[in-house]
Amino acid sequence: MNIEIRDATTGDASAIADLFYHTILTVNVGDYSGAQVAAWAGPAPDPEMWLERIAASGEYKRTFVAIADGRAVGFAEFEGDGHIDTMYVHHEFQGRRVASRLLDRIEAEAQRLGLARLYTEASITAEPFFRGKGFTVVRPQLEEVRGHTFRNFVMEKAHP
Repeated sequence: MNIEIRDATTGDASAIADLFYHTILTVNVGDYSGAQVAAWAGPAPDPEMWLERIAASGEYKRTFVAIADGRAVGFAEFEGDGHIDTMYVHHEFQGRRVASRLLDRIEAEAQRLGLARLYTEASITAEPFFRGKGFTVVRPQLEEVRGHTFRNFVMEKAHP
């Protein structure tokens, strides 16, 4: 399977909104309750929110999208201080190196920027992936979204 990683454009907002929404409801439901994932995903896909986030991209904030077979199958947001804000992979493409390819692109950007570390707040679902890529848990934390509390992990990786 050929996976292209490119900068997202505003034309990707609807696909990213759908991917975000449905990934939470189909993948993260394995680690969080139904009420938690409903709060996290929101009441419906929100293309306007993603349009604004993508439009805000620039040198210090990048949204990358993974394309396979002509459709978006994953995306990640990366900030110029080393923060990986989001990373989601379509439920049909889990375990097919989409997240690895997105992280490879992020690590190349981190190297280009001369960053000493990468960090993220990984869900229970994503923690094993990041751990397998050399990230360590700094601390567990609780986050609140729409009145529901979620456990996740602040993780970091030194970057040469």
